[in-house]
Amino acid sequence: MPFSCLFNSRSFFFLPLDPLMDRHIFSQFVVPFQLLLIVSLSLASPNDHRYNFGDEVPLFVNKVGPLNNPSETYQYYDLPFCQPGELLPENESLGEVLNGDRLTNTLYRLKFGVDKDGVVLCHKKLNQNDVSKFRNAIIKDYYYQMYFDDLPFWGFFGKIEDEHWTLDGKGPKYFLFKHVQFDVLHNGNQIIEVHAFSDPSHVVDITEDKDQSVTFTYNVFWNETSTLFKNRMARYSRASGNPVNQQVHWFSIVNSIVITVLLMAFFAVSMMQRLKNDLTKWSSSDEEEDKEVGWKYLHGDVFRCPSNMPLLCAVIGAGSQLLTLFFFLFVLAFLGVLYPYNRGTLFTSLVIIYTLTSAVAGYRSAAFYSQFVETGWERSVTFSAVLFLGPFLLMEFFLNLVAASFGATLAIPFGTTLVIVLVYTLIAMPLLALGGIIGYRCRSEFQAPSATKKCAREIPSLAWYRKTPGQMLLAGLLPFSAIVVELHQLYATLWGYKISTLPGILFFMFIILIMLTVILSISLTYIQLTVEDHEWWWRSIFRGGSTAVFMFAYSIFFYCKSNMSGVLQTAIFFLYNTCICYAFFLMLGTISLHASLMFIRHIYHAVKSE
Repeated sequence: MPFSCLFNSRSFFFLPLDPLMDRHIFSQFVVPFQLLLIVSLSLASPNDHRYNFGDEVPLFVNKVGPLNNPSETYQYYDLPFCQPGELLPENESLGEVLNGDRLTNTLYRLKFGVDKDGVVLCHKKLNQNDVSKFRNAIIKDYYYQMYFDDLPFWGFFGKIEDEHWTLDGKGPKYFLFKHVQFDVLHNGNQIIEVHAFSDPSHVVDITEDKDQSVTFTYNVFWNETSTLFKNRMARYSRASGNPVNQQVHWFSIVNSIVITVLLMAFFAVSMMQRLKNDLTKWSSSDEEEDKEVGWKYLHGDVFRCPSNMPLLCAVIGAGSQLLTLFFFLFVLAFLGVLYPYNRGTLFTSLVIIYTLTSAVAGYRSAAFYSQFVETGWERSVTFSAVLFLGPFLLMEFFLNLVAASFGATLAIPFGTTLVIVLVYTLIAMPLLALGGIIGYRCRSEFQAPSATKKCAREIPSLAWYRKTPGQMLLAGLLPFSAIVVELHQLYATLWGYKISTLPGILFFMFIILIMLTVILSISLTYIQLTVEDHEWWWRSIFRGGSTAVFMFAYSIFFYCKSNMSGVLQTAIFFLYNTCICYAFFLMLGTISLHASLMFIRHIYHAVKSE
């Protein structure tokens, strides 16, 4: 574990527990100009973090939660800590609220360059209920999170001594830390690093439920460092790195590259040779040989209008929107806008980009639908609006009820919910309609190399491995095996304390996933046509999206191997993973459909040319 030092010595309040990052991946919608605001903030001048001697540096408490359940967090003052006279919550962005951040003022006063020793934070009278709350939190390995000059740090507020370590042998005993030492490193007038430690000799025994008076104190010490301000976030990335794991990581990437290249070469050579032979047989006058080329008999059926056309076009629209969303996120990551601990930026970016890309969903669904049918495109646009967002909002509503019942910070306040509804109604829906209108007006007739017969050709009986489940197994297993190590890293980031600091690697693996999906979609479509099965439209979507099924299965395995537990964390984990895998199903299914369509058009155009 990257934070094993915390388990070895509970007296240490902080060594960067790798991140409690932005997770819950998909919440949508906000005004477009906020995207420019995010970029400007990410490229802001270091002057925003310059202080003179004696200036008070902002310190905020954020949230608390059990270490093993990174998504289960509560407000800091839900526990009976020393409170200021008036709680002043910070104004938070939409992304911070969705991320569960609840920054609030505190009694700690840290002034730039000013050392303090033995400062009394408060005299606290703990009643039996307060003692019980602290003890239960210590039993569940609760940590807390604070922000100092926008630098996050975490800490434990107690420790457990079992019976082997207690003098009376009656353990276990529970101790609450009552003293904190802040060590701050600065370079000139800029803060670079902050650590917080506890003194194991300054504790109070809270094993028994009885009233106690506790005096909480703290020290502050300032020291110089040569680290530059622009590099002050690098330490969080290093904290989650492990040389051995990194070597395994790179080995898996190289292995995926080799698999992809070999697979592409194998399929390219075999497919080209097979197609060449098929076309040669087709032009031959030998009728006996001609019977072996079954896919050519489907030229009058293969371009038949697919069943459930509005729904299929909605899949294309929603998948195209999500694919565009992912590429924009990678662009922001490469520009340095998205990085660990840039509070709420990931969620805000998701909201903004999803809102703006609604036009993509409307355009793609209407344009594809209008190639086959001139009227009724509005239905496909409507379906594309709710195909992903509808199930997501239902899950989010249920999860919000569960989080609210637990009093967790994940529960979205009514005001934020109202803002999201208004933004989607006033911005996303008009953009969706605009995209649909443009797609309809710019429509083109579906260009099929051959005319479609009135009566569909009968499909022969197929072996089990040629049917949809068997093809989904093959089409999903190979891409999943190529990305499984990187998928583990991603899950460890979303549901643990690791940081995936290399967006380039994530992007590269995403491209590999797309390439494998395209290769397998083309190959399996060809195999399907050779047995005279012309119903390829929906099957290509299921083949491409089948990787998401393996991803969800792996999420179950990941959860069973983790230490996560409890109703709230379990609900958060599985509901959000369902949404993530569903998004990948739509994206990869859309890619697979387009790859199969391009391939089929090419081979039947070649047949027509012959």
